[in-house]
Amino acid sequence: MAREERRLHVDGLDHAVLPDPPRVSPLPIADGAHRRLSQAQGVMLTLAGLGLCVAIALAPGPTLEVLRWSGLALFALLATLRLVAALTPRRVNAAPPLPDHALPAYTLLAPLYKEASVAAELVASLDRLDYPRDRLQALIVLEADDAETIAAFHALDLPAFVQVLIVPPGGPKTKPRACNHALERARGEILVIYDAEDAPDPGQLREAAACFAAGPAALACLQAPLRIEIPAISGLVPRQFQQEYAAHFEVLLPALARWRLAFPLGGTSNHFAVAALKAVGGWDAFNVTEDADVGFRLAAAGYALDVIARPTLETAPTTWKAWRPQRARWIKGHLATLLVHLRGPAARRPRVALALFLTLFLSLVSTHLHAPIFAGVVLMILLDLAPDGHAVIDGPGLVLFTYAWSGSAIAAVVGRRRAGGSAKALDLLGLPLIWLLQGWAGCHALWQFVRRPHHWDKTPHAPRAGRRLA
Repeated sequence: MAREERRLHVDGLDHAVLPDPPRVSPLPIADGAHRRLSQAQGVMLTLAGLGLCVAIALAPGPTLEVLRWSGLALFALLATLRLVAALTPRRVNAAPPLPDHALPAYTLLAPLYKEASVAAELVASLDRLDYPRDRLQALIVLEADDAETIAAFHALDLPAFVQVLIVPPGGPKTKPRACNHALERARGEILVIYDAEDAPDPGQLREAAACFAAGPAALACLQAPLRIEIPAISGLVPRQFQQEYAAHFEVLLPALARWRLAFPLGGTSNHFAVAALKAVGGWDAFNVTEDADVGFRLAAAGYALDVIARPTLETAPTTWKAWRPQRARWIKGHLATLLVHLRGPAARRPRVALALFLTLFLSLVSTHLHAPIFAGVVLMILLDLAPDGHAVIDGPGLVLFTYAWSGSAIAAVVGRRRAGGSAKALDLLGLPLIWLLQGWAGCHALWQFVRRPHHWDKTPHAPRAGRRLA
C-alpha cells in the first residue's frame, strides 16, 4: 500500500514530505566528533607540545634537524604507499549484471544547501540513470531555511521518482545530519549519496547492485571513482585538484580495496547496504567529513569496503579562495575522525588501525609538517643553526624529497591515465606548491578544530555548460 504524503508549508510553498516510516531508528553513536579529545588524548597532546617547546628552547638546531628528518621520512613513507598502489593492478569487476526483475530497491540522497543554480542540472543528471523507475527513490534533502533552493526545485517538473524532503530546523547544520534525517525515509535496500554538482555514470547503480549481489555478506559500501570533468579544467587550482583526485580514486583506493584494507570514503557516490549503515548508527552529525568517519566505523564493526569502476563527474574549485575553506574542512574532519577512531574499536582491530595509519595519519602529518619543515630550513639557514657545520640542504635530504615527489608524481600519472587523460609536466612540478598550500589550509583547520569544530564551510558550485557525461 502506498504511503500517504503530508505537506510542509515553507516560505509560502507547499512541499511533499514523506511520513516517518515504521523503521528501527539507527543506533546512537556513543563516541563521535561531538567530543574532540578524550582526557587521555588531551594529556598526551599537552605533554608532547610541552616537550617539543622545551627541546626547541634548549637545542633548536638539533631539534629542527630531527623534525626535518622525521618529516622527510614520513613523506617518503607516504610516497612509498602511493608508489606501491600505482604498481598494484586494478581488480576488474567480474560481477554479472542483474536482470531488471532481480534489481533491488535503490534510494538516492542528494543533500543540498544554497544550490539553487544547479537544481535543474542535478535533476537532469539523476534522470539519466539507467535503473527501473519503480525501484528508484531519489530524495532531494534541503534545509528549511534555504528558501531559494526550495523554490528552485518547486519550479521544476520533477520526475516521479524524485521527491523533496525538508530537514527541520536544528543543529548542527551539517550534511550528515540531513542524511540521517533522510535515512529513516529511505525505502531502498541500497543507498547512494550524490552532491549537487555530480553527474554519475548512467550505469553506476546497476554496477553497484551487481557487485553487492555477487559480493560477500559483509560488503557494506562501494565507492565509485570521482573524476573532475574535463571541460571545466583551466588554471592551476582545478588542474591540481583533478590530478589529486586521479591519484586518490583511481590508484590509492583501488589498491587499498585489493589489499582488503579500509579507506576513507569520498563525500559522494558511496553506495551503502542500508542494513549495515543503520547497524553502525548512520552518519556522525558532528563530523564535517562524515564520509571518512563512516567508512572506518563500518570496518571497525567487521564490514567490508570495495570500489566500482563507473565514475561520477564533478567540478573543481577554480580559485584559491574557494579551495582553502574546503581543504581546511577536510583536514579538520580527518583530524576529528582520526582522534575518534584512535580511542574506539577501530584501534583494537589491527587491519583497521593499519588503514588509519596509512591514510589519515600519514596524510595529516604530511599536511602539517610541510610548511614547518620549510620554515625550519629557512630559519636554520638564516641563523646558521646547522649542527656540526653540516649543510642544511644536504644530499640525503634532497634524495628523500625527490623520492617523495616521484612517488606522488607516478601515482598521479597512473591515475590520470586510468581516468582517460594524461598528466602534464607542469602540473607534476607544481606538487610541492600544493603541499605548502595544504599546510596553510592545515593551520586554518587547526584553528577551526579548537574554535569551531562542527562548522561546515560551504563549497560554492555553479552550473557548467558542455558537461561531458561518462
